Amino acid sequence: MDRRTLIKNLALAVGGAVLLPSCLHPDGTTYIKLKHINIDADQEKLITDMCETLIPKTNTPGAKDLHLPAFVLKMIDDCYGKKDQQAFLAGLRKFTEMVKTKHNSSFSDLSVKDREAVLIDIENSAKPKDGAKAPARKPRPQKHLQADPLMAFYWAIKQQTIFAYTTSQYFMTKLVFYDMVPGRYNVHYPVSKLKLA
Repeated sequence: MDRRTLIKNLALAVGGAVLLPSCLHPDGTTYIKLKHINIDADQEKLITDMCETLIPKTNTPGAKDLHLPAFVLKMIDDCYGKKDQQAFLAGLRKFTEMVKTKHNSSFSDLSVKDREAVLIDIENSAKPKDGAKAPARKPRPQKHLQADPLMAFYWAIKQQTIFAYTTSQYFMTKLVFYDMVPGRYNVHYPVSKLKLA
C-alpha cells in the first residue's frame, strides 16, 4: 500500500472517531443550538416528526430532507416574543402529555396514520363550534386559540413549517416558476393578443 494512501485513510479514521461521539448525542443534547428556548433531544425529535407529518416525503422531499425543523426552531427562538416562546414550551409539554395519555406512547413512536390522526384532531378542535362559519382563509390562528398553549404550539409549528417549505430553495426553484424581475420584454407582441378588460 502507498504511504500517502495509508496516511490519508488513517487521518479519515481518526477524524471519524473524534466526530462520532458528537453525532450520537448520548447526553440528550440537541443538534440545533437555541438561545431563548430550552428543549431536549426528545422534544427536538417530536418537533421534527411533527414537521415531517405535516410535509411528508413523497415523490418530493419532505420536511426532514429540506431541514425545515431547524428553520422552525430558529424562527421560534429568534423571532417570537418571550410570552409566545413560553406559550410554545407550555404547549409542547401539553402536547406530549396529551399524546401519552391518549396513545400510551410518544408522538415519535406512533405510526404515520396515528400521527396524522393526532394532528387532524387538533385541527378539528380549532374549528368554530355552534354552526359558526369559518373564515375562508386562516393565515393565523384566531385570538381565542392563542390563549390555549396547545393551540399556540400547534399553530407555531404548522405556520413555520409551511413558511419554511414555501420559501425553501427546492420549492422556489423546482415547484414555482421563477422569473427575474422585471421579467421578459417582448418587443414584437401583437396588440390583438392582449386581453383588455
